[in-house]
This record gives sequence, C-alpha cells and structure tokens, in this order.
Amino acid sequence: MLQLGLAFFASGFAALLCQVVWQRMLGLFAGSDTVSAALVVGAFLTGLGIGTILAARVADRLSRSQAIIAFALCEIGVAGFALVSKVFLYDWLALEMAGRIGGMAGVFALCFAGLVLPTTLMGASLPLLSRAVATSVDALAARIALLYGLNTVGAGLGALMGGWVILGTLGFERALHVAALLELLAAGLALTLVPAMRRMPDPASAPVEARQVAVPAGVGTVPLWCMLAFASGFVIVALEIVWVRVIGQFGQYHAYMFSTLLGVFLLADGAGMAVGGRLVERARDPRPGFFLAQGCGFVLALGLLLALWWGVPLVPSGVLPTWVDVSRLRGGDFWVGIAVTVLLVAPPSFLIGLTFPFIQRAVQRDLAMVGARVGWVQLANILGNAAGSLGTGLVALHLLGTAGTLMLLAAVTAGLLLLWLLRTGRGSRAGWAVLAAVVAGMAVMPGNDAWWRRMHVEKPGQMVAWAEDRSGVAFFREDRGVAGRERTAWQEGTAPFFIQGFSQGTIPFLPIHLLLGAVGPLVHPAPHEVLVIGVGSGGTPWAAGVNPVSREIRSVELVAPVLTVLEEVGRKYPDSPMHALFTDPRFRIEYGDGRRLVTHDARRYDVIEADAILPEASQSGVLYSAEFMQVVRGRLAPGGLYVQWAPSPRVVETFAAVFPHVVLLRPISIVIGSNDPIPHDREALLARLASPEVAAHLARGRAGCCDWRSMLHEPERRWTPGMPRGAAPLTDLFPRDEFYLN
Repeated sequence: MLQLGLAFFASGFAALLCQVVWQRMLGLFAGSDTVSAALVVGAFLTGLGIGTILAARVADRLSRSQAIIAFALCEIGVAGFALVSKVFLYDWLALEMAGRIGGMAGVFALCFAGLVLPTTLMGASLPLLSRAVATSVDALAARIALLYGLNTVGAGLGALMGGWVILGTLGFERALHVAALLELLAAGLALTLVPAMRRMPDPASAPVEARQVAVPAGVGTVPLWCMLAFASGFVIVALEIVWVRVIGQFGQYHAYMFSTLLGVFLLADGAGMAVGGRLVERARDPRPGFFLAQGCGFVLALGLLLALWWGVPLVPSGVLPTWVDVSRLRGGDFWVGIAVTVLLVAPPSFLIGLTFPFIQRAVQRDLAMVGARVGWVQLANILGNAAGSLGTGLVALHLLGTAGTLMLLAAVTAGLLLLWLLRTGRGSRAGWAVLAAVVAGMAVMPGNDAWWRRMHVEKPGQMVAWAEDRSGVAFFREDRGVAGRERTAWQEGTAPFFIQGFSQGTIPFLPIHLLLGAVGPLVHPAPHEVLVIGVGSGGTPWAAGVNPVSREIRSVELVAPVLTVLEEVGRKYPDSPMHALFTDPRFRIEYGDGRRLVTHDARRYDVIEADAILPEASQSGVLYSAEFMQVVRGRLAPGGLYVQWAPSPRVVETFAAVFPHVVLLRPISIVIGSNDPIPHDREALLARLASPEVAAHLARGRAGCCDWRSMLHEPERRWTPGMPRGAAPLTDLFPRDEFYLN
C-alpha cells in the first residue's frame, strides 16, 4: 500500500504539471477568452471521462497484479505523451493551426484530439488501482479514500511547486520533462509489487458471502450516490470558479495567485479524503457524514466570502492591502493576499473532501465490482466538475454574476440537505442546523451591485459604473466635486478605472496611455489603418485616433465589461472621449482576444499598438512573447509600425530579437518595431505633439497634458538589421516576466 500510495502521489504531481502546461499550449491555439478556455477544459474533462468509463468496464476482469500492470502502462503512456506533446500541441496545433481553424466545434475537436490519449490514460488510473487494493470489503472505502487522497495531495503540491518553482525556473517544456520522469517513477514503483501480488490469493474470487458486505436499509442505490457525487463535484468546482473571481479581484491576478489557489484547494481536498477515510471506518451509515460534510463545507465557504466582502472597506488604507487602489504584487501586501487565499479556500475544501470516503462507503459492497463502482462514481464526479466549471464560468457568472452564482450554489446545497432530512434524516439536529445556516447565508447575501461596490471600496457621494460577465469585472469609481457637489465636467479630478482588480488606468487618461497611443500614428507618414490590442480605460485607443488621416482605429478588448462601463461613462459625459469612442465612425471598439484576432485575421495594418499591460499579470506573456511579435510583424503593411510599452529589459531584448528595425523611446520606455526603416525624429515628434490639432485631441483626454519633452528627453536607442541581437528571452513556453518572483 505504501508503494502504491507513493506511486499515485507522484502520478498526481505529474498530472497537474502536465495539465497546466497543456492548457497553456492549447490556450495559445484556442484563445485566452473565457469561451475558448472553457473549450479546453471541456476537452480535458471529456478525456478523463472516457478513461474512467473504459477502466470501469475492464478493471474487475483483471487480477490484482494485472490491474497494477495496466496502471503502470497508463503512467508510461502519459510520460511518453508528455515528452512529445510540445511537437503536437504547440509546434503544430498552437503555431501552425491557430490561424486556420475557426468556430467552437473545430476548436473543441482539435483540443480533444490533442488531449484524448493522455487524459484517457489519466482517467483510468483510479479504477485500476482501486481494483489492486481490494483485499477487504470492510476496509475498501478507507483504502480508496487514502489512495485518492494521496493522489490529490500530490496534485496540490504539483500546483504549488509548479507555479512557484518549476514553471518559472525551468520553463514549460522542461516542466513536461519533470512530469514524464515522475510518471515513469510511478510506473516503476507500481511494477515492483507485481511479483508479490501474483503470489497472493485474490479476495474478489472468494464466495459471495466472503466478498460482500451488508449496508443499512435505505442507504440508497449506486445511481443515487452517483447523482450525489455529481452534485458534490458541481458545487466544489463552481466554488473554485467563484474563488478565482473574488480572490483575483482582492489579491490581483498574477501567476502565483492561481497556482496557490489551486494548490491549496487540492491539498485541503486530498487531506479531507485521507481523514475521511479514517472516519468512515467507524460509520456504518454513510449518509450523515456525506451530507453534513457537504453542507458544512459550503456554509464555511459562503461565510468566509461574506466576511471578506464585509471586511474589505473596514481596514484603513496602508494597514493592510484591502483597498483596490493598492498594488499587491510584491512585499507584505503580496503575502497578505496569499494568506487570504489560504484562509478562504483551505477549510471549505477540506470539509468537502470528507465526502468522498462516505460515497465510497455507500457504493463499495462487493470486491468483485470495486473497479466498476469506483469508475462510475468518478465519472459522475467528473461530469459534475465539468458542469460546475462550464456552467459557472460560461453561464452562471454571465447571467447571475458572482453574488447570484453563490445564491445558486446555496440553493443546490439546501436542496441536497432537504433531500436527506426529509427522507431519512429528520432526527438530525446537526443537519437542520446546517440547513438553517445555508438559508441564513442566502438571506444576508448582497446583490451583485452591493457586492462589487463594497469590494471596490465605494464611498458616499461617489458615482460608479460597473459591469460583470463571464469574461471578468470592470469598475469605474468617480469622486464628486468640491464640497460634495456632483461634477459638472468629466475632466475634474482623477478617477480610477479597475479591470480584474487592477487599477488599469484613470479617467482622465494617464499620460503614458496617451503617448503610447499617439506615437505610432504620429511617426507613420500615412496611418490609414490602426489596430489597438486592449482598450483599458480608453486612453490608448483614443490617442491612436490623433492623426486625421486615419480611416479606422480598431480596438479589441478581452474583458467585455470594460466596453460596457466605458459606454456608460460616455453616456454620462457626451463631450468626453469615452462617448466619442462609441459614436465616432472612425473608432471600432469590439470584444475579443487580440492575439487570436491578429493570428486569424489576414488583414494588414499601418500601425498596430498594444495597450500597456503589467508584465506580472497572469497570461501577460502571450502579448510579450517573441512568437506573438512574429505574428504581429507578419500583419504589418509595408512601412507599418508596431508600438508597445517595454516595462522590462527582457521585453526590449525580445522586441529587438524579432524586429529588424527598432527604436526605443526613453525614458518612457516605448518601443517601435518595423520591417522597414522607421521615420522617427525626436524633435519632429515633439513638434507634432505640440501642434494645435494634436494638442487639442490629446487635451480632450487629459486637460493640460502633458510635458512630452520630459518623457522623451533621453536619446532614443536604435537597432538596424546589421546590428547583433541576442536570443529572445521571452517566449510562449517561458514567460519569465510572469514569474517575477523566480
């Protein structure tokens, strides 16, 4: 059992590493928007489900030693795929096919084709190992729980070690090599047990009375417990989606946040399984244990989220980083965000993890059917996971918002508790108390408007505009004028614009956004067609319209609520640039994945610009990688320019490694790249910025702006084709700036 536990632990660690890397590779093919990400998750879970079904059908036909050999072969197969997956998933699918396949059906089909083999092998592992450890029906549920708990703990450590150490130190491709070695280690450990198992009698072949166990009347059928496993899987993964949304706003989205959340969730869930395995040995009736653990887990999750929501505005600014205005990417503020993540996620995950052993206790009644019943329960749980992930990420958050989704989960939990209490648990005081707690949570749950206003620390007298859908949250918070009077002009003061918890800009616009947007159209002699990747607070696309010869300024934004909020602010201030972005026929503002658009759209542009994005932000690497810049380079018309903020030396080095002609504007650190010589002259650019027409356009974005000379006073740096270049340090498979603590 120890060797099998270690083998399954290593398997879980490796599987999580593979999952993270494969999802990143497929995200480059499918896109970074929520729908595309859901297609990748759906393909992954479909493969797991197929593996579970196949293993459920064959596991009980194998001897214990044959089940071990089958498990080892599965691990070897996953290891082999990990070693060659870059060629298929990245080199061919992400790079070669990304611009050729459109439509959700085609994207899902190719993602499924890319993942079906390894995920099928992964999904088969638990039914096979459950067959191998089936020696006593009385101890079977505890053994399966301990085994799966070790696997889940391994996956949790894989998430933490992968996100905090391996990915940022070795890169994605070498992380797959580490995963392959661990899979082979798991196979080797399992195979060492085969000779001993061959010498031992198989309890599953014993007479019926020796291999079966009686269960209390009314415990329920296997299909009923599969339905309960589905519901439990739905709730826990839906909670995970909500945690990502809320903690991402509070702790700010960065690479370490998601790996911490996922790792803590899996560690606590696995620990709950292991502890539940001990408890279930003393529980003849599994129903109270399951329903109480499920109900208490959700009540605790809801209570902790409500406590965070209530407490955010109460902590004075500067004492703890609870105010959204404070950057929380480094130092003590960063670690407070990590601590809050652990506090919110670990206790509920542990309690819900306790449910797994009780389900196994209810369904494992015959040693000759252990593989099938583990498989069908696991399949039900996987389907619940899929429903929770896709239903919450694509539907519930989109239609109900965060608070509404929590209300939905509360209703599901209350329904589960009522199912038990009204049928067989009427005498359970604890059960009725948990149900009362769920109902109380629903009663005090705020609506979405109150939820996001408090999370963004709205104060009395402030005008706000916000929106939420499946793609994220945007929030604009505007102070009133002097002595509490409402503003009469939108230019008064400075108001922050938050996207996904970050203050991504202000209204009026920041000078860096105005200069970033204006540089390309002012340097290019005839910028007829302009593309801006990212809208943000609106400053970059507005400034990109500075040249009257531009016929179209097309801007694409990944977070759809950004556009909703900007349009609402524009309606309040009809004389503002925010209104012009949606009414001026030259501007075309749309929702979508900028990288995917550039990859799919064969159209060429005179100027392409990327709105400023923090390199520490999660997924920022897809817009700072050499491969993305190569795609952009291919979309430039003759003489076309690509303009980007260069927040780190690595960005500059990568930019120079891709474009033959490069100009770095200093000290503002804006880079301009082209396939052709760049007609840039600093004094000429400053003169154009000072011209009445240009100054008037930019002043609409920020009155009295700006001291351009101080932003450009250092001599620019140039690269020409004859100059030596180093290798690009930022790539799709090694986004070093995302892992900024490594």
